[in-house]
Amino acid sequence: MTRMNDKNFRERVSIYISYLLRHNPRGLGMDEKGFVKMSSLVDKTSERFPVDESLIRELVEDSNKKRFEIIDDKIRALYGHSFKVRSNPPEDKTISVLYHGTTHQSLPSILRQGLKAMGRQWVHLSPTREIAEDVGRRRTPQPAILLVDTANARRAGVKFYRATDKVYLCRNVPPAYLKFTD
Repeated sequence: MTRMNDKNFRERVSIYISYLLRHNPRGLGMDEKGFVKMSSLVDKTSERFPVDESLIRELVEDSNKKRFEIIDDKIRALYGHSFKVRSNPPEDKTISVLYHGTTHQSLPSILRQGLKAMGRQWVHLSPTREIAEDVGRRRTPQPAILLVDTANARRAGVKFYRATDKVYLCRNVPPAYLKFTD
């Protein structure tokens, strides 16, 4: 099996690309919407991994997480930025329940203060409990799952946006619209 077909290699490349496009775009010539030229990303990624444009395009197309968007010769991360980008995800006015996976240590603070974007632009939410559990497992083996009452939060002025079919975004969720599910 070649390195380009090795699942571990492909995952490491994807994580590195996420890091570059979400947190460290220095030297990539990123525009205000978060796009960089594919050739710039390939050059930067090639400093660490033996990649070419076709592999990066494959990673984007084959990903079930839909983290990136490619338009013509440019690529960007769709969500998760730790710096300001001008993105316009569509507002979702119909979803009635979303979920958020977190650690049990963070739970008391979240239930008191609500969900906040912290070091990112958006709070990330999931459309299913299972996806929220997967997200939460990035930080802890036994995540705490919060149910977000989007219908009532929306009536109170909270707006929810659909980044992908597995990731929804909002600026914050007040504690009144959160419930711990065990």
